[in-house]
Amino acid sequence: MNDRLRLYSYWRSSAAYRVRIGLNLKGLPYELFPVHLLRDGGDQHKPAFRTANPQGLVPVLEHGQRMLRQSMAILEYLDEVWPDPPLLPATARDRQRVRALAQLVACDIHPLNNLRVLQYFEREWHVPQPERDEWVRHWICDGLDAFEAMLHDHPSTGSFCDGHAPTLADACLIPQLYNARRFGVDIARFPTIARIEQACLAHPAFDEARPEKQPDAPEKTAG
Repeated sequence: MNDRLRLYSYWRSSAAYRVRIGLNLKGLPYELFPVHLLRDGGDQHKPAFRTANPQGLVPVLEHGQRMLRQSMAILEYLDEVWPDPPLLPATARDRQRVRALAQLVACDIHPLNNLRVLQYFEREWHVPQPERDEWVRHWICDGLDAFEAMLHDHPSTGSFCDGHAPTLADACLIPQLYNARRFGVDIARFPTIARIEQACLAHPAFDEARPEKQPDAPEKTAG
């Protein structure tokens, strides 16, 4: 399949960050099309983007004539179309574990702290910034406590979340840690997670996906 890949992304979106990692791990070249989530009320709400994704969310991956939505579904699509290197382990038991770790982030932590949730708190309920930040920290720490427990002393945990090669779980974990630091969470309280983060960020696929390295990142964060 030689159709071009175009990723609709925002530099600080953790869901788009996951897909950038996945594309990089697969060694797939792609064109990045920035969607600014804050400027002028958010590009994601404009009719042109709603055609690409009726939900008004990034990422969207354009593959030829196909518009692919939802980061987890996109990552599994990449794994099915370009199976080497794999994002999921070889056995059903290990695949279940990796999916469980990935979904802990994507389904349980991230939705509670998404931009549209925090904007709703501010716009509709007038929740002050300190309370919104505390909400974010609470749910990140609650989820990462569980993630750490699922990694610690587990026989399948290796240099990465599962074994010695990056998987779907790592692609979800690293963007969540970026968000955690934004809100003042001390990652050192999760020693296994902190060790795996270092291994991931030393990998070129993760390094090139960093938010500050994206073309739409503000100049003060780039470099």
